[in-house]
Amino acid sequence: MRKFVNILFGVFVVLCICGFIFSKRTEYATDVNGWNLILVNEDYHVPQNYAVKLTKLDNGERVDTRIYPALQDMFDAAEEEGIYMIVREGYRTQEDQQKLMDDKVEEYKEKVRVKFVARWYAEKWVAVPGTSEHQLGIAVDINADGINSSGSEVYTWLAEHAHEYGFIQRYPEGKTEITGINYEPWHYRYVGEDVAKEMFEEDVCLEEYIEKVQ
Repeated sequence: MRKFVNILFGVFVVLCICGFIFSKRTEYATDVNGWNLILVNEDYHVPQNYAVKLTKLDNGERVDTRIYPALQDMFDAAEEEGIYMIVREGYRTQEDQQKLMDDKVEEYKEKVRVKFVARWYAEKWVAVPGTSEHQLGIAVDINADGINSSGSEVYTWLAEHAHEYGFIQRYPEGKTEITGINYEPWHYRYVGEDVAKEMFEEDVCLEEYIEKVQ
């Protein structure tokens, strides 16, 4: 009897997740607060017909041309202090994001065996295609070069200095309930120097900042 109840409960959970996924109405982000403050998350998709001019970095990754000078200044400043970083991920297309999601779902499917449950877990680590800031071109995943610096050195430096160049840690520790994404010390998003410094001083994430200024 207990086994039967557990099965029924499992089916109920799966149906709830399915209903939630398929009942959500797609809403699109806007640039009403400026291009640097477009809020993209699980509730707001990349604006329709969004287009961006890209600059290619030395390693082939691409970013919005408007953030390139600030990004380069930040990397130069870090290097002067003996911190060597790389942009592991820059701009992504819809197709790029879909592949990341598919791969993560498959990874979890091997553990939980149920696709919809696997997708729920995957979405804690990978943004649903259309809801990733990487598709805006103003977010970057920054790692150590693996030769001269370690990951912890890079993440510590970024946490202390990125705001000076207009970048924020997009998914900070302790804000998962608000952002919908687990803590990512490598993911930085450009918002502009003034906003970044204000957010840093107030210890708020982008969702909290946007709610305040609206």
